[in-house]
Amino acid sequence: MSSSMEYLREVVARLRAPGGCPWDQEQTPRSLCPSLIEEAYEVVDAIEHGQSGDLEEELGDLLINILMQAEIAAEHQTFTIDSIASKAAEKLVRRHPHVFGDSNVGTSNAVLIQWEEIKRSERKSKGLNQDGKESLLAGVARAFPALVRAQRIQKKAAKAGFDWEHPKDVLEKIREEIHEVEVEMNANNVGERLVEEMGDLLFAVVNLSRALSIDAESGLHAATEKFCRRFEMMERQHVEGMRDMEFSKLSFAEMNALWEKVKSLEKTP
Repeated sequence: MSSSMEYLREVVARLRAPGGCPWDQEQTPRSLCPSLIEEAYEVVDAIEHGQSGDLEEELGDLLINILMQAEIAAEHQTFTIDSIASKAAEKLVRRHPHVFGDSNVGTSNAVLIQWEEIKRSERKSKGLNQDGKESLLAGVARAFPALVRAQRIQKKAAKAGFDWEHPKDVLEKIREEIHEVEVEMNANNVGERLVEEMGDLLFAVVNLSRALSIDAESGLHAATEKFCRRFEMMERQHVEGMRDMEFSKLSFAEMNALWEKVKSLEKTP
């Protein structure tokens, strides 16, 4: 381990030790979960904005969270940062027999198929499938964001052969789900039935995204970014128009007119 990494580990250990930081001493693996998720998202945000300096800092914050989890585990003698690194290296070697062994795969798709086969074998060796009844959908964490989990579950179902033949077939399913949402809305149902139907609609849309080889999370993220960009342009257009009325006081029709103006400006070369 490099001197810098060792120094960071020593700093984390000092914060947890007697005489260290009261806040750090109070933390548990569960209490640190929100921070771990937040830092992971901030890493992704830095990558998407192409800021190498920010990325370095955010990766450091994520590393602090990992080392904190490892330090707490070491205090309870369950595992250490060294055992984490050792097992991670062993997994990479085990799952890349085409690099470290005698397997012969020539494409990325073949590598992914081999990876899944090795994962299933590992689960069996851990006794997770002793009765042979483990679902083919197993292995997708329930803690994933709903959009990510839906797409991963759908991919596993597709690999098992349960999939639409053509993307256009999913469009028909989406139309069906929209109709079912409309039925609940027309009946003024605002409870569990409407929630269920909206969930089915969202699941079907994710399925279409997967069928078109589009990452649903990335697609929705891009759409949200576009909405934010256009909304901010609307606000600027309103201010530049020297209007005394606050933007939030505009009617929907007035806002929509600004929205259409912004869209036309984006299309203008």
